[in-house]
Amino acid sequence: MRQDPSRADVIQARHDFFDLGAAPTGLVPGAILRSWQRCAARGFDSHERPRLEPGLASELRELKERNERLIRLSRPELESLTREAAESGGIVILTDGAGFVLDALGDPGFAGKAANVALRPGVPWSEASAGTNAIGAALVERRAVQVRGPEHYFEPHRILSCAAAPILDPYGALVGALDLTGQAALPHDRALTLVRSCVDQIEHRMFAEAFPKAEVIRLHSDPERLGVAQEGVLVFEGSRLVAANRHGLTLMGLDWNALGARSFGDLFDGGPKGEGERSLLRSRDGRDLHARLRRPPTVTPGGGPKAPPAPAPHPVSAPQPRRAAGPVFDAQTERDLARAARLVDGDVPVLIQGETGAGKEVFAREVHRLSRRADKPFVAVNCAALPEGLIEAELFGYEEGAFTGARRAGSKGLMREADGGVLFLDEIGDMPLALQARLLRAVQERTVTPLGGAKPHAIDVRLVSATHRDLKAMTEAGDFRPDLYYRIAQYGFALPAFRALSDRAGALAALWGNIAQGGRTLAPATLARLAAYAWPGNHREAVGAMRAMAALSEPGERIGPELLPAAIRDVTPAPVAAVPPEGLEGLARAAMRAAIEAADGNVAEAARRLGVSRSTLYRRAVPGGPRRRRLDG
Repeated sequence: MRQDPSRADVIQARHDFFDLGAAPTGLVPGAILRSWQRCAARGFDSHERPRLEPGLASELRELKERNERLIRLSRPELESLTREAAESGGIVILTDGAGFVLDALGDPGFAGKAANVALRPGVPWSEASAGTNAIGAALVERRAVQVRGPEHYFEPHRILSCAAAPILDPYGALVGALDLTGQAALPHDRALTLVRSCVDQIEHRMFAEAFPKAEVIRLHSDPERLGVAQEGVLVFEGSRLVAANRHGLTLMGLDWNALGARSFGDLFDGGPKGEGERSLLRSRDGRDLHARLRRPPTVTPGGGPKAPPAPAPHPVSAPQPRRAAGPVFDAQTERDLARAARLVDGDVPVLIQGETGAGKEVFAREVHRLSRRADKPFVAVNCAALPEGLIEAELFGYEEGAFTGARRAGSKGLMREADGGVLFLDEIGDMPLALQARLLRAVQERTVTPLGGAKPHAIDVRLVSATHRDLKAMTEAGDFRPDLYYRIAQYGFALPAFRALSDRAGALAALWGNIAQGGRTLAPATLARLAAYAWPGNHREAVGAMRAMAALSEPGERIGPELLPAAIRDVTPAPVAAVPPEGLEGLARAAMRAAIEAADGNVAEAARRLGVSRSTLYRRAVPGGPRRRRLDG
């Protein structure tokens, strides 16, 4: 495939795709075609102008506050790219991980034209909002993407040529994107290289002020490349690999799933060789890599610093970082995350409610990560999983000999383990009534007395609780203590069920982008069935289904419905069998009809959910004018 198609190729591809409903294989890059297919599955009309509106000024302030660290770490690259953009007549754009524009700087003349297509702060440029564009495609594909002129899905965006790369944090989570956009009529040969280089610098800078208590190894096959933004970075707690950058994972032949699952001994044969700051490390496949090790200082009995030994070759327990394959939250939930983090910073207990599998623990971990306690412990307790007789000992700890089977040295307990950080009480609705009184006392007095002990221990924890139960109804029925309920539920957040997401197809496509490796893609008919399924297990079920499809497929494969789990494969939304004869136009109409059905026949509501106008739905999905009044309700 040509990676730089001619304008004639793209025009022919648009004709094949939009007019004939055929896949223009070989005429446009794979990332562009996949994006067009996702947009068609959402029912977008390429001839219309998408409705891209900035939020309120207060929402923009909150957006920037939530992304203050990203903006700060990106500032040097924004300034250098802005100079480049001003010279070439373009603008540089920084977005958050959901595609909301945080900043847009550059040539004032072009900035005015860009504003006409809503390239300004506060506007969402995710693929689900703005169709095929470099920012949205880079976030879905999780790699750098360039979109030139008519490669954009919506025709009004054909004036743009843009290059963007996603920004990943040390845990592999999407935190933003950097984009360089200019006029489509001008050449932008260096744009993608410049953006990639700047993102390398931003991601490299993320490690400079992080992980003060961990062992950080910087490595490269070339000793002269140590210290540059393209060096590999691996972070170990104990011996467990807990964070990395893309270059480090590539160098070791790993992906993001290695975080929390691999140890130092899995990756290297023995410890570092050589004295001083620079060393040699031999990988398990026999390569010698040049490395620079930074170990956290320990304190000797005399008070002086002492270097700890090299990472142990066997796994030890370590905090699990956020996985890239976790739930894809909608815009409202992302805003709730920022509010919850501020509440935790303000010592206000937070209650998260949602169905099983809706992502309550992931939400809680993200709240911890966004809070000022991100470098302190996050301790999760599943109140439903612990035997009733052990919950008290696990939470509050115990002294030696407190009960039969107790450890000789006793136990601190999980509440003291969380001291200084965040304690997450999952499924708190399943906590026995007798224990609720002790928990209330500990939370109010901020002290913990271990079983078998007399001395209370002061604790400083922020409390986040979660449940799939209706705690309010439980208090009225006498199954949950009202005083504890009002103590832990001072501010609540409800996570939507997966089936309730307004853009389920977009969420599934983004989730697949986080999980899939090796260029695997979903056929439109596969995505249509996924979007039509009810997902009773919510995000957890969706992640499991997609991991299964990835495992059953080959790199580069376009995955058809035959690899779907049986329950999903048997789903028949607006007849999938009708799609092949009608091409992608039929798929778009099917998606539109499904949206209308999901909105109980309300065309205006369906149009809002899809991000298209009512006239588009009437023209493409509602046969016959007489039905319009009835469908509008």
